[in-house]
Amino acid sequence: MPRSSKHFFFWIVLIVLPLSACQPERDDVTPTATASQPSPIKPATVSTPTPAPEQRALTICLGQEPNTLYPYDAPNDAALSVLSAIYDSPLDNLSYTYQPGILQKTPSLEDGDARLEAVVVSAGDKIVDVDGNLVTLEEGMRVYPSGCTREACIITYNKSSQLEMDQMVVTFSLIADLRWADGTPLTADDSIYAYDLAASASTPISKYLIERTDVYEAEDSLSVTWRGVPGYRDNTYMANFWTPMPYHLWSAYTPGELLEADASARFPLGWGAYIVSEWTPGEEIRLVKNPIYHRADEGLPKMDVLIFRFLPDPDVALSALLDGECDLLDPNIPLDGQVALLKELDIAGQAQAYVVPVMSLEQLAFGIRPASHDDGAISGHDRADIFGDKKMRQAVAMCLDRGQVVNTVLHGFAFVPNTYIPNEHPLYDSSVPAYPFDVNEGAQLLDDLGWKDFDNDASTPREAHNVKNVPAGTPLVFNYLTTPAIQRRQASDILIQSLSYCGIGVEVQYLEVDEFYAPGPDGPLFGRNFDLAQFAMGSDGTLPLCAWYTTQEIPSAENNWLGANLSGYSNIAYDKACEAAMRALPGEEDYYSSYQTTQTIFAEDLPSIPLYAHLRVAAARPDFCGFSLDPTSSSALWNIEEFDYGDCAP
Repeated sequence: MPRSSKHFFFWIVLIVLPLSACQPERDDVTPTATASQPSPIKPATVSTPTPAPEQRALTICLGQEPNTLYPYDAPNDAALSVLSAIYDSPLDNLSYTYQPGILQKTPSLEDGDARLEAVVVSAGDKIVDVDGNLVTLEEGMRVYPSGCTREACIITYNKSSQLEMDQMVVTFSLIADLRWADGTPLTADDSIYAYDLAASASTPISKYLIERTDVYEAEDSLSVTWRGVPGYRDNTYMANFWTPMPYHLWSAYTPGELLEADASARFPLGWGAYIVSEWTPGEEIRLVKNPIYHRADEGLPKMDVLIFRFLPDPDVALSALLDGECDLLDPNIPLDGQVALLKELDIAGQAQAYVVPVMSLEQLAFGIRPASHDDGAISGHDRADIFGDKKMRQAVAMCLDRGQVVNTVLHGFAFVPNTYIPNEHPLYDSSVPAYPFDVNEGAQLLDDLGWKDFDNDASTPREAHNVKNVPAGTPLVFNYLTTPAIQRRQASDILIQSLSYCGIGVEVQYLEVDEFYAPGPDGPLFGRNFDLAQFAMGSDGTLPLCAWYTTQEIPSAENNWLGANLSGYSNIAYDKACEAAMRALPGEEDYYSSYQTTQTIFAEDLPSIPLYAHLRVAAARPDFCGFSLDPTSSSALWNIEEFDYGDCAP
């Protein structure tokens, strides 16, 4: 399976990539590179002492306490915010693209620091086959030979002939003169050490990329080269750099010990703007300025002391902001329900509100093919094939007032999506079919499909009359499943009301998270046992995931009920376009054209209806500056060294 198909999550799940695994730092390590020597004692000539400069402090309030500061132990959102202060990221994921941090540049095929090399492979070698599976090459396997990216040139391996396949090669170069906060030079070997830690069986992270890595080696003190397994084409290759970890300190521990050691989990050594100095459980983490920060000559960081306070209650956090006890409210505080108030405070000049839509889209999925239909027959006990016709799904889309949800529940800060790709994404195709709220057109389409309003009363459900695969007289009533989250209750109330205007009846159930997301076959989502289901899916990177809707992602008994395609939707043309998109590399012709094809098919077939983008919300004191929310950054505090307040222009 292609790498990107593994990178989906529901709104309650977080996945951390190698690039976003930042490195920690101790507070009891004194930076030695700039440690000054005592001045010789001289006779006093002036009796008036010189006052010490006042230290400037910044307080950022978090919605939870970090669970760990060790990047390979699933740090939570709060931990990622703290880690942003300890490390500068190699690459920042900003505005749907990668921008260099401590790397000299983002590797690219155009510049030559990323390339495809033809290599000879033989039986017994590890390769990736045409289906994206990591396999040992054997006779009879189907593979892409070197230079081949399309189905027409796929070959079947024959031991009697020599086979060349493409191998991805990417070189990453660190900026010069980086040092750990204790003064030790930071080198490419620290990235190699991080890779070795990631590969360890004792390190509880995904081995997906590790398994598809042929070689990861240092070229010199500042450069490393990643080589993929032959046949593995990774369209996020520019992120295949392992964030350095301090070999000179952490090598004293085994990989398993690093999960618990204070040197890694509580006081990690970094090279970023700040150094952890104190952690008071349940209250705060205090950091101090790193005097040998590599951007110190730019006057960074702006603050001398950085304090992270833990305030999980959004009401308490907002009060603390207004009272001056917090300078910034981190987005991991659940401020979604405070957007209207924050908007008012911003207008009144009492606070600054920051709201941006992110890569997580709320959607209303259709139960196109319930699991009970997998045997190929629809018995009397099975649900009728209500959603088999895409025109039915299009009619439902036109009967949903998604615009009202965006304008009222989300206060106009989000957008109504037309595809599975956010409207602001560079790959978004604005020409795809759209389904604006139109009761008359939606009702007419239902009527054309055979769903009749015999009593001429839109408030009562329509009935089936000559509807394909649906018994006559079947009422047009759906079950609608979602969680009891306040935002989902508000959105579903609006959507259910608008469906009733078209003569569609709805029986809503608000299931607790554990029940809603329970594994198949018993769970309603993964067991594919629903009519309509509202939930969110999102990407942890910049790449949209067309694989959510491919046939191979349908959860079933054959794959132990694992997969993202909960609708049971299947379209061979979509599958092929998605496969081509995921195999193509940025800059190649197929990369953009294939993603556009998937969007066109998706918008016509509607395996689910995109409802709205989720919001990332933060707030700051009125005179705060240097902060801006980005829709794709792994942490909202990616440029924390630039944060300031007072006599600066917001």
